Amino acid sequence: MTKMRRAISKDDLLPLNDYAAVRNQRRSEMVKLKQSRRVEVGPIATFYFENFDTMLQQIQEMLYIEKGGDAQLEDELTAYNPLIPQGSELVCTLMLEIEDPVRRERVLRTLPHIERDTFIQVGAERIKAVPEAGEDRTREDGKTSAVHFLHFPFTPAQIQAFRDPGVQIMLGFEHENYAHMAVLGPQTRTALAGDFDV
Repeated sequence: MTKMRRAISKDDLLPLNDYAAVRNQRRSEMVKLKQSRRVEVGPIATFYFENFDTMLQQIQEMLYIEKGGDAQLEDELTAYNPLIPQGSELVCTLMLEIEDPVRRERVLRTLPHIERDTFIQVGAERIKAVPEAGEDRTREDGKTSAVHFLHFPFTPAQIQAFRDPGVQIMLGFEHENYAHMAVLGPQTRTALAGDFDV
C-alpha cells in the first residue's frame, strides 16, 4: 500500500478495464487494511479512519460503479481528497449506524451537533474534532446526519505522545445524550500513527 501520499490525481487511478481485472483482489486487500482503521464507540457509532489508500479505493469504486468518466472524476477528487490526512492530523468518517429507520430518525434527533462533542484523548489532552470544511450537519429541527467527516488536528507533541505505547489513547464523545468512549488498541494505534509525517 502507498504511504505518505496526500492527494489523489487522475494518474493514480486505473482505467476501468484494468481495475475490473484486479477489483476482487483490491477489495480484499482493502478489507484487511480497514480492519485496523475501524473503531466502534458505544452501540451506534463507528469511526472509519481514512488515508490515501482508502480514498483511492473509494474513488476507484465510484468510477467503476457509476462510469461517469472525467466529469465524475473531478467531482470525486473534489469530494474525497480533503479526507486524506495531511501529516499532522487524523481524518475519519463517523457513521451513526441504526438499521431501523424509525429508531434512526428518533435517535438522530437526540444527537444535535454531536461532531462538536467528539474527541481523541492522548494521555490527559483532548483533541476536539473539526468537521470537514466547517460544515454543520445538524438540521434546524435538531436532527443530526448519520454521516460526519471529521479532522483531528495534532501538535507535534501530541503526535509524539500518540506514538508512545505507554500513553493511553481514547476515542469518544462528551455529548449529553451519547457519552461513550473506547480505548484504541495497539493494531489501530500503529495503523493511525502511519498517517503522521512528524
